Amino acid sequence: MSPRPQRVVVGLSGGVDSAVSAWLLKQQGHEVIGVFMKNWEDDDDSEYCSSRQDFLDAASVADVIGIEIEHVNFAADYKDRVFAEFLREYQAGRTPNPDVLCNAEIKFKAFLDHAMRLGAEKIATGHYARVRAVPMGDGAVSHQLLKGLDPLKDQSYFLHRLNQAQLSKTMFPVGELPKTEVRRIADEIKLPNAKKKDSTGICFIGERPFREFLNRYLANEPGPIKDDKGRKLGEHVGLSFYTLGQRKGIGIGGVKPEKGADLAQRGGDHEPWFVARKDLEKNTLYVVQGHDHPWLQQHTLVAEDLSWVDGRGPLVGAQTMAAKTRYRQADAPCEVTAVDTASLRLRFPEAQWAVTPGQSAVLYQGEVCLGGGVIASGA
Repeated sequence: MSPRPQRVVVGLSGGVDSAVSAWLLKQQGHEVIGVFMKNWEDDDDSEYCSSRQDFLDAASVADVIGIEIEHVNFAADYKDRVFAEFLREYQAGRTPNPDVLCNAEIKFKAFLDHAMRLGAEKIATGHYARVRAVPMGDGAVSHQLLKGLDPLKDQSYFLHRLNQAQLSKTMFPVGELPKTEVRRIADEIKLPNAKKKDSTGICFIGERPFREFLNRYLANEPGPIKDDKGRKLGEHVGLSFYTLGQRKGIGIGGVKPEKGADLAQRGGDHEPWFVARKDLEKNTLYVVQGHDHPWLQQHTLVAEDLSWVDGRGPLVGAQTMAAKTRYRQADAPCEVTAVDTASLRLRFPEAQWAVTPGQSAVLYQGEVCLGGGVIASGA
């Protein structure tokens, strides 16, 4: 944290993490202004989009803390910069991560620009991450993105596209705290949202039946579901509505063993089915039985659309790397086998499960998040 008071604009989402962030900054003597971002307007009166209630919660928090709050509408920016890309990726058969793009384009671009117009020196959010300034000599400073100290809540994966200019103006007040402490503080200072549950829906869109939601925006072209032997098991509703590794909602039952199959072959009859491949040209969805099926295991991946926190990226052959290929995953040791301005190739000694095009591959050295890219393929 800065040793001197500054004007800090805090993104108040209505949740407990941003609320405690604002309170901590006020306690440190900063001039704190709250901004509530409205970024979604379609069906905003439905049971799934809670922006009105979230704003009321944010306003109540601002009142308790004793800060001003402004309601800002970024819906047009969100639709143009985030949601349009989100739909393009799904239409192409990939599975994008909207929270990554939302952070880069809205929370740390549109919001940051707005905060600077308000005369802010810094912005702050309730993300579980940290920023460390490292002196480089001659007065220059490099800003590192670090994991949040609570390993169960660390959100650096979603922030890996932030650059030096963005990080130099960003604070993450709760990144030093475990979630349990954040909840305790909120309860102690009697914040009205102290016990509000964490949001787990799409960034700004909320928690809703996902296939039904996508169906409004994407054309669905049904086609065959086949197994690894080429047998047709059923019909899919459109390749855009499935993701690699998916187990629920595929819509097929068990498959009877072929006549004369031995006991070993019959042993896997009741193992669950997982989505393993998509053939866009033939509009075919491939599924396999068993979590450990070879089609779900990958030792290499290629990522594109790269973004590096330090602006440079890792060296080929660096041995101390680890990566996440999805958010809820332990860091996996890996080696950078090729990197240029357009793409990156990673090799993992241990096979990675259901490496999914469209998701992010994020590189780490210890607690430092280096950046990453969008997975293009698992080979």
